[in-house]
Amino acid sequence: MRFSYQREVIKNIVCSTKSHPNADWVFNEAKKKIKNISLGTVYRNLKILESNGTIKSFHDSSQVRYDGNVEDHHHLKCIECGILIDTDIKSDYDREKIIKNYEFEPNDIEFFIIGKCKKHKTQTTKKNKEL
Repeated sequence: MRFSYQREVIKNIVCSTKSHPNADWVFNEAKKKIKNISLGTVYRNLKILESNGTIKSFHDSSQVRYDGNVEDHHHLKCIECGILIDTDIKSDYDREKIIKNYEFEPNDIEFFIIGKCKKHKTQTTKKNKEL
C-alpha cells in the first residue's frame, strides 16, 4: 500500500484519542488539518486502516466507532454520559463450542460492560445518602 498523507492524518487522529470516535468526529478533526478533505475520503481510509489492522471498528448502538487500540480488549460504557472506557479484559470464548453448538463461525467477539462511570456512580451514591 502506498503512502497517503490523508490516511496518515486519519490514522493519527484515531490513534491519538481514547474517545472511540465515529467517522463524523474523525472528519471534523481531519478538516482542521486538511481543509478540502471529504467525508467519503475519511470513510474510505478508515476502511483501509481497519482492513490492514491499524485500527479496529465496533458497533455502539446504531453507529460505528473506531479504536486505535487494536489489542484484544473490551469496553465499559456509562449509561449516564455514554463514555467508553478501554479495559484490559481479554476475549475468552470457546470458538470450537460456538461452531459446534450453533453452526456459527465467529470472526471476533465484542461486548460492553454497561453501568455507571466513576463520576456518575459517585453522584448516585451522594443522592442515595441524602435520602
